[in-house]
Amino acid sequence: MQSVEIRIVDNDDFDIWLPLWNGYQRFYEVDIPESVTLKTWARFLDSVESMHAALAMVGEQALGLVHSIYHRSTWTTGDCCYLQDLFVAENARGRGIGRALIEHVYADARRREAPRVYWLTRDSNHKAMLLYDRIADRSDLIQYRRLLD
Repeated sequence: MQSVEIRIVDNDDFDIWLPLWNGYQRFYEVDIPESVTLKTWARFLDSVESMHAALAMVGEQALGLVHSIYHRSTWTTGDCCYLQDLFVAENARGRGIGRALIEHVYADARRREAPRVYWLTRDSNHKAMLLYDRIADRSDLIQYRRLLD
């Protein structure tokens, strides 16, 4: 396998990012409206926004994506990093791409002096959790949520 390059998205990447984003939605069985997808993409490209996106490239092919968001915390003085979305194309899994994407977020968080990187996953995402358990500490917190009108 060629080496994996992790790079921040730019204006010209929408067409290679979108199939990965759609694959992520299929994996999590969600259907995010196109208007939200377009707004999200615009936020990734806006230097004022706290949302960031990177792609895992092997040659000219995008094989994975990662999205992160920096936010304030009442527990720290620095902004925390929420790794919101991580996806690797099904045919590219098990090749270190997911880890490379997470390590990219770790490096960015260190540059920004974030005290913490955290993320959520489904409790049924066993394959991914094998990686996560090696590179992060599992929290005992349980997420609650309510969708609002």
